[in-house]
Amino acid sequence: MSLRPPAIETAELDWNDHGGPVSRRHGDVYFSVEDGLAETRYVFLAANRLAERFATLGSGPNHLTIAETGFGTGLNFLAAWDCWRQHAPQTHSVLHYISFERYPLTREDLRRALSAWPTLEEFADALVAQYPPPVRGAHRLVFDEGRVRLTLFQGDALEGLEKLNFFADAWFLDGFAPACNPDLWADGLLSEVARHSRAGTTFSTFTAAGHVRRALAGVGFQVEKVPGFGRKREMLRGTNGAPAPQKPETLTHVTLIGAGMAGSLLAANLASRGIRVTVIDHSPAPATGASGNAQGALYVKLGVDCNAQTRLAMHGLLHSQRTFDSPYFGAPEIRPFWHRCGLLQLASTAAEQQRQQSFIARNDYPSSLVEAVSAAEASEKAKLDIGYPGLWFPANGWVSPPILCHYCLEHPLIDFIGEANVDGLSFREGGGWQITMQGKVTRDADVVVLCAGIALSALIPETYKPIRVKPIRGQITALPAQQLTGPQCVVCADGYVNPSDGERILIGATFDLHDSTPSVLDSSRQENLKRISAWLPGLHPDLVSLSGDTADRVSFRATTTDYQPLAGPLSRNPSSTEQHTTEQSLFCFGGLGSKGLALAPLLAEWLADRLSRQPECLESDLIKRILPSRFH
Repeated sequence: MSLRPPAIETAELDWNDHGGPVSRRHGDVYFSVEDGLAETRYVFLAANRLAERFATLGSGPNHLTIAETGFGTGLNFLAAWDCWRQHAPQTHSVLHYISFERYPLTREDLRRALSAWPTLEEFADALVAQYPPPVRGAHRLVFDEGRVRLTLFQGDALEGLEKLNFFADAWFLDGFAPACNPDLWADGLLSEVARHSRAGTTFSTFTAAGHVRRALAGVGFQVEKVPGFGRKREMLRGTNGAPAPQKPETLTHVTLIGAGMAGSLLAANLASRGIRVTVIDHSPAPATGASGNAQGALYVKLGVDCNAQTRLAMHGLLHSQRTFDSPYFGAPEIRPFWHRCGLLQLASTAAEQQRQQSFIARNDYPSSLVEAVSAAEASEKAKLDIGYPGLWFPANGWVSPPILCHYCLEHPLIDFIGEANVDGLSFREGGGWQITMQGKVTRDADVVVLCAGIALSALIPETYKPIRVKPIRGQITALPAQQLTGPQCVVCADGYVNPSDGERILIGATFDLHDSTPSVLDSSRQENLKRISAWLPGLHPDLVSLSGDTADRVSFRATTTDYQPLAGPLSRNPSSTEQHTTEQSLFCFGGLGSKGLALAPLLAEWLADRLSRQPECLESDLIKRILPSRFH
């Protein structure tokens, strides 16, 4: 069956007499009818000596990576997670689990399959809650406050192996039997398995097929046959040699300049991995610039073409939804920054109606992500009379960026330094950086990330290639909630209206390309009110008349010349004569424009991966879109 992007075919299942799932496509069971959990623990956990290896990780910011061919029901992942929780030190070590699945189960089938294991109920419930919709690509799921990170690639395993950057410490080779699903045992795929393995990587598999044994030996693994599980006579396990004598130096501290959404989310992400972070900002508190608006909509405008830009926006949106919905930031009752109310993107012009019609015709998105709605359906969603059809994003909503940033920086491994104006950076003899404030060198740093919004460009040293970040003025208008009939969801067209926060309803925002006025302008207020009243008249019979009772705020979005974000290492000028270590130590994170809520959580996750040399959550073609080097 051929599907339009970005959809992927889901597994077609039958259920055997034992209540276990059977693949209709491959004619094979997902786990042993005798005892699937015992089989997993024997074939994969014990054969790779994981309990022992987890226990010896140490107390620092370390990580161990398991990779798997064939996610299936996720039983292997849950068993590994359970083992990790029992045996890994209760410190800042991280378990990375990377898996590939061509035919993912639906959420309903996943829940049914895992219900067979009541001892894993806590883990299964957490997985089901974050389980991604059936769309292609890499999805990063974060559990146990960052101690467990799952990268689930939905698509061909060979494609995923070619696109993802990681090295495994252990492999679970767990596709269906070679006779049923030969693609997961092909020589080309096993060559990729070897390429993604470091010295000392182990593997295990339930099969003992001769061609699999020969193929693994051919790509450098030392293979042995051992007794199989239950009635299975033999299975394979092995290693690709002795472990490397020394581990790479572990990152222990990072300095971030800027405490807006980019800096705050990155700081929290690094801290969750056990890395100490210092955050420096010119203001006495975080989120005083473009991240300082009381409300912001979690919103993307997905392109008609499902290209790399659209896929980045889609995966960013899905990751933000998972991040804000999950216990990553604590229990729901202590997360007052997130309001999951849904979002309408209205087709308020003929051009936008045509664009949305083309979008629906050329793409296949699950309704849990986005679906087309009529004007009547849009009115029902918003509980407000709306005269236009549109697109409905049920898992979107609005965020309070200042509350989010404050919450991020409360981590005990984060030190916030406010009212500190950074003038510049200079190389430190022996490597790293000296940070100058008010004309004096005040701090040393081994690794620096510039998250300084519109000030980012000015902080890049002259010996590094310049990056242009341009400011775009935006003015928002907040109206007294008691004077309006507010929507029950976020409503967007050529502006946006948020639901009431209890006191005010925020609308906006202007997009002033050629205006640098820092103060509130009455003309911008009038622009906001007139624009919104044109496509949402039900808000108030005479919205413009309320202009005297508004609270407005001006900030400057930081964006790039191609309107795509920046994340990654900065490049030195070839002519630079400065002598310092060749290790990348200066990074930037910004240029998010108006897409911060939808992109910052995912890009913070990836940049933390890159900084800590842990498996990366973004595919290679998406990484190319965000690297600063694309401008050189």
